[in-house]
Order: sequence, then structure tokens, then C-alpha cells
Amino acid sequence: MSSLNRELSEDSAFAAGRNSWNRHYHNSVVQPLLTDLYQITMAYAYWKSGKIDDHAVFDLFFRTNPFQGEFTIFAGLEECLKFLDSFHYSETDIEYLKHALPQGIEDEFFEYLAQLTAKDVTLYAIEEGSVAFPRVPLIKVAGPLIIVQLLETTLLTLVNYASLMATNAARYRMVAGKHIHLLEFGLRRAQGPDGGLSASKYSYIGGFDGTSNVLAGKLFNIPVKGTHAHAYITSFTGIDELKTRVLQHKEDGTTRDLLELAMEHRAALASVLDVSTDESSEGELAAMVSFAIAFPDGFMALVDTSGLLNFCAVALALNDQGYRAIGIRIDSGDLAYLSCLARETFERIAERFKLPWFSKLTIVASNDINEDTILSLNEQGHKIDCFGIGTHLVTCQRQPALGCVYKMVEINNQPRIKLSQDVGKVTMPGSKNVFRLYGADGHALIDLLQRVDENPPEVGQKVLCRHPFQESKRAYVIPTQVEPLYRVYWTEGRVAQVLPSLEEVRERVQASLRTLRQDHKRTLNPTPYKVAVSDNLYNFIHELWLQNAPIGELS
Repeated sequence: MSSLNRELSEDSAFAAGRNSWNRHYHNSVVQPLLTDLYQITMAYAYWKSGKIDDHAVFDLFFRTNPFQGEFTIFAGLEECLKFLDSFHYSETDIEYLKHALPQGIEDEFFEYLAQLTAKDVTLYAIEEGSVAFPRVPLIKVAGPLIIVQLLETTLLTLVNYASLMATNAARYRMVAGKHIHLLEFGLRRAQGPDGGLSASKYSYIGGFDGTSNVLAGKLFNIPVKGTHAHAYITSFTGIDELKTRVLQHKEDGTTRDLLELAMEHRAALASVLDVSTDESSEGELAAMVSFAIAFPDGFMALVDTSGLLNFCAVALALNDQGYRAIGIRIDSGDLAYLSCLARETFERIAERFKLPWFSKLTIVASNDINEDTILSLNEQGHKIDCFGIGTHLVTCQRQPALGCVYKMVEINNQPRIKLSQDVGKVTMPGSKNVFRLYGADGHALIDLLQRVDENPPEVGQKVLCRHPFQESKRAYVIPTQVEPLYRVYWTEGRVAQVLPSLEEVRERVQASLRTLRQDHKRTLNPTPYKVAVSDNLYNFIHELWLQNAPIGELS
């Protein structure tokens, strides 16, 4: 096991061995006022119109997969449930609304808001961490019209970024490969503190191994990792600045001057590696010795080409005192070339000094890395063990928003359809169930939407699956497995399922991705995954469409 693998395993064991603090953590910003003003003005208009007892069903879904891909990872469900659990307008909320809303609103409405909770809401959802596809509702919310309307904006903000972030992280995981470690380094570039925390949490769900964000580590039990910045190296100008030079042996406690050991090894390495000690910086050597004394069991240094000699010298000095260095981080230059040079150097030293572990030292790369960078490095045969990724990951630069929407599909048991000249924006009316049908090869074949009063599809029985809007696109499917996707997660004022831990959601992401064929997941021109409706739902949609579409007149 490499030193980085060992550290990550120890961190994960530590997290698993204590209480899951994120179960009790609630972001205080997520509250009923975290919404658009028009949600509350609509609520008053509903109330004024006597629609308090109306019952509505809303679907939360997206229309297009992000990043030019053909899958999305659903995330954010647990935060939605925490929001429902805490939904209540405080006294100060009510006072604020009395000033913020237009004049003339009756006091009785504010009294109504003050008593409002989510106890009468029922929320159905697919499992968090599952792959999801366009038009398939991630969440279905049913309940009194006013309250389910008031939930819209907050649910969308909790799901949109979480799902986008988890999807982005999952894509990085796929292009990097399962044996490469991925660390999220994006806090300083994230969209504010809340964006930074969410990025750390959902990148971990998506497949990253750790974060540099210390608060995220505490709140969400995510392994935290980091090295040092260039500033630490440049803070030393020479070896005379070293105030502490000795280090006790890890086993027998004998002390030796680590700087002297490092300088002896540097002189020997210069001939082995055919480089001159004149090319190495004395200030850099001092900085590395200082850092090694501070963290003898966790020595990882930021290096450039010239810094490799100093790092190896200090690593060998640590070895003399019974410690093993972790590795290096490369933050600039030609990452493929430098990683290959470093690996070759480590291997030569391992052979020369009979230290097999030295050849396995970890090489971390960071430097504005994105998906395309990793794909290019793969083609160049890099020797990197771990990528530290920041800006492109946390800001989702390739696509900054997922575009989830929240649409009414039923009110008082009457279906509702939204029509548009853009067929992609036509909604699928009525309360629906969704099933994932699997083919003979064990992979997911198609997601099938049905009306709630239809019998579910059965294994081995032929099912007619239709494109919701194109009459000629239809096919029979004989599933080998039928997976109902919806579960009731909130009902009667409480969470209705045992919620998985962050680790379990993370495992769910990878398990769910394995159900897809490789051509659905490939980076270039992936095959679209099919989403269909039953014949019954197809006919229902088009009948309602004709009933609601205006009839034109030619003159």
C-alpha cells in the first residue's frame, strides 16, 4: 500500500469510527426565506383566492445532461429533507415579510405563514447518488398547493449545484481511472463559502478521495489533505536560517543533524543522477529540511525540476532516521515530462540504495487541471499518482448550471401540462412512476415513465416503450430486471427512510455508474440513454395536448 493510500485509509477509518456529524449539521442559510420573492407573492394570491385546501403535485427534473455527457448524478436529497424538517417562518421572518411584501396584505396571511410547516407534504425521490436522465423527475412533491409552491426555489438550489458538482466529479473519476487519487483543492476559487463546502461534499460523493477544505473535513467526515505553498519555500533564503536541525530516530530515539545528512546525500546523489549540486537552491534545501523535521511521517514537498535533487536528499536523510517520505507535488511546467522524470529518478535511487519503497513515492500534480488535461496526460503516459483539482472542478467551468426545473403536473387530481413551441419544454402531465428496465447483458436499458395507476412492468414480459413526443419512435422491451426508482422519503412530517451515510452515497454513485454501458459514459460522442413513456402515458399526454393547444385560424 502506498503512503498516500495508507493515509487516506486511516482518515476514512477515523471518519467511520466516530459519530457522523453531518447528520446533525444544518446550514442555517437554508431556510424558508431562501427563495424568490414571487413564491411568497403567489402564496398570498393562492391564499386570497381560497386555494388553501388545493392539492398539487410538482416534478423536479432537468432537460439536458451536463458537460456534453449522457448521464447525471442525482445529489442533494438529504439537504432537501433537512429543509423540509426545519421549514418554519420565525417571528423575525414574519416581521421582515411585512415590510418586504407589497402593502395591503392582510394580517391573517402572516398568521397563516407563521403556522405553516411541511407536515402535509409527501416527497418521492430516486436514491441519492443514482444516475439520472433528462425528463425523469428526480423528486416528486405532493401536498397543499401553497406549501409545495413555497418549496420550489429552495429545492432547486439544493439539487441543481449538488447534482452538477457530483456529476462533474464522477466524470473526473472516470477519465483519471480508479487507481489514481483525486483531491479537491478548490475552496479559494469556489463561489463563496457555501459553494466551497458544497463542492467539497459533492466532489467526494462523485468519487474524489479527499479535500483541502478543513471545515468540510470536520462537517462531512471527508479526508483532508495538503502539502505547502511556494511561500514556504521562498520564506527561506539559506541554510543559516534553520533554527532546528536535529531529528530523533523514529525507533531508537538517537538524534542526528538532518541538514548534514541531507547535504551528504545530496553530494552522493549528484553523481548518481549526473546533476550538479550548484543547480539546487540552498534556501529550498533549508525549507525542505525544516518541513521534514516538522512532519517526518508526512513529508510531501512542492518541487520543480531543480527541486528534485533536494527532495530526494531530504527523503534519504529521513530514511536514515527511520521515516519514509510521502512524495512530491508538481504545480507547474510540463506535468507529463516532469512526472516521468521524477518517477525515473525515484526508481534509480531505489535500485542504487536498495530501497524498494522509494520507487513508489507519490507524485501529485496540480495546475489548473481539467478533464481534457487528464485525457492528454493519459495519452502522454504520465506517472502521476494523484491529481489536485480546483478551479475547473468546483466552478464547473464547462457548464456552470444544470438547469433543473420544478413544474406543476397535477392539481386536485386534475393533470396539468405546460405547452411550448419548443417541444423540449412540454411537460409530462400527471403523477407518474418511473422504472429502470435492464437488458440481458445486465446493463440498464431504458427508463420508463408510467401513470401511477398503471401496473408496473414485469420481468420477462414484453413492454411497449414510446418516445414521449415522436410517434414513430417506439420499441418493445423484455426486461430481465425491473427497478422501481421512487421511494417515499418524506411523509407525515418526518423522514420516511433510513438515510445512507456520505460514504454509502459515494459507493452508490460508482455502483450506479456500473449499470450503464461504456458507450453511455465515454467522453467523446456518448450514446444517449433512452427515456420512454408507456403507451398509456403517451396517449394521455397527446390527448391532453390536443385539449389544451389553441386552434389557429387562417385568413
